[in-house]
Amino acid sequence: MLCTVGVNVLCGIGILSTPYAVKQGGWLGLIVLLLFALLSFYTGLLLRYCLDTHPGLQTYPDIGQAAFGTTGRIAFAVRTYIHSLACCVEYIILESDNLSALFPNAHLSLGGVVEVELDPHHLFAFLTTLAVLPTVWLRDLSILSYISAGGVVASIVVVVCLLWSGVVDEVNIHSSGRAVNWGTLPVAIGLYGYCYQGHAVFPNIYSSMARPNQYPALLLACFIVCTVMYVGVGVMGYTMFGEATESQFTLNMPSHLLASKIAVWTTVVNPFTKYALTMTPVAMSLEELIPSNKRSYLHVIAIRTLLVISTLAVAISVPFFGPVLSLIGSLLTMFVTLILPCASYLSILRNKVNRYQVSLCVLVIAVGLICSAFGTYSAVLSIVRSLGA
Repeated sequence: MLCTVGVNVLCGIGILSTPYAVKQGGWLGLIVLLLFALLSFYTGLLLRYCLDTHPGLQTYPDIGQAAFGTTGRIAFAVRTYIHSLACCVEYIILESDNLSALFPNAHLSLGGVVEVELDPHHLFAFLTTLAVLPTVWLRDLSILSYISAGGVVASIVVVVCLLWSGVVDEVNIHSSGRAVNWGTLPVAIGLYGYCYQGHAVFPNIYSSMARPNQYPALLLACFIVCTVMYVGVGVMGYTMFGEATESQFTLNMPSHLLASKIAVWTTVVNPFTKYALTMTPVAMSLEELIPSNKRSYLHVIAIRTLLVISTLAVAISVPFFGPVLSLIGSLLTMFVTLILPCASYLSILRNKVNRYQVSLCVLVIAVGLICSAFGTYSAVLSIVRSLGA
């Protein structure tokens, strides 16, 4: 069960963009994906050593507290919560793009003092927000937790549909592609970085294990399964669609094929089960700022509604799935996955680490900082260009 949770955390919506990442970085860019897999696995192991130093440590912010005090706890929590909000923005963009592809002629006209005309993208962004809003108001998310466990199945279904389209339906351009695209490689770096963004959850998984000594094997299995899926989808998708590859490969799949319909609808349904679970930790942290004797359910609804509206506003303002995903991967995931675990390890176990371990951690931090800088700059530039287009 924990292995399923680990795969579900690692293999999310990032798998939809791996063919686009191959397009942006070229075939040799896949080396970056494998490098991130290796480094992320290593930093996942470092989190275990941090947790083992104090019996009371169980969460990612707990590690920040042990490493850097209250400032560390706040910094780790803020990074994690901003990352969660950004993922919720991506869910809305994802829904809007795929539903617009299914119903390209959908629109809504509202008359009155001010006439409003909503195109498919804006219409489905609003409808998605209305659909997820009641789920965010729920305090007991046990039902959604069970449903979200189907995220692994959903990812496998989408992958199988892509392979079916290429092998059975012969949707294949036989694209040779480029070895490397230096100009857009930083965008690919951000996209590949997003693929391994489960570190904020790994401490919870480790703390809940009946046999903690099996954690390395569990982690290795999760990374192998997800990396194989990422590489397979990236290679197959880019081979099929070539330079026409979209930021989500489901947008490239021919709409008349059964496999395409299954893939798109699976993609559409999946985020509805994840949005509330992703948003809830952020909402709960804000709710705790209100004194318990003054806190009411109306406060809960108000805070969560405002958070959902904020993600809608951002999704409408920058409705670009690929560049936004790359920005998240570069600006946030690099820190959560590579930089902060190594920094925490060096701080907490500073008297026990040898020179080799220090050098390796410093190298990982350097790789994370360089990739974050180049990826963030490239993603922001891509977003600015898209807004000006």
